[in-house]
Amino acid sequence: MKTANKCYQATVAQAAASRRWFVVDATDKVLGRLAVRIATVLMGKHKPIYTPHLDTGDHVIVLNAGKVKVSGFRKKDETIYQRYSGYPSGRRTTTMRTMLERHPERVLEAAVRRMLPKNALGARMLKKLKLYAGDTHNHQAQLPEPLPL
Repeated sequence: MKTANKCYQATVAQAAASRRWFVVDATDKVLGRLAVRIATVLMGKHKPIYTPHLDTGDHVIVLNAGKVKVSGFRKKDETIYQRYSGYPSGRRTTTMRTMLERHPERVLEAAVRRMLPKNALGARMLKKLKLYAGDTHNHQAQLPEPLPL
């Protein structure tokens, strides 16, 4: 006698059919708390069809990404971002304060990227994150809904 599977596994077609677009304004939101919520939506853990090996998440548009707050007193000066050129002695470091001045959307992108899986699936999930330093975006055709925080 054959029994049915007790564990639900979503298919790629089901995951693609249930994709939605969300928009969130990052003005005066705490960086870590906002990044956790965005990473959860990108992975699809807020849906009942969540499957760990599939990308079941939704698209997220973030406006005013450079206006996030951090909770620590000296955190803007003590948080260091590193990048490598690939050459010897090619390590470059930047503080959060200068990163917010020069490339404000990269701070939130780095926080969300570190919360996603560290594999090709996580890279595909990160592509669904659209970050804007201003308060306008060009995704009106997708009819984004406000993300409940």
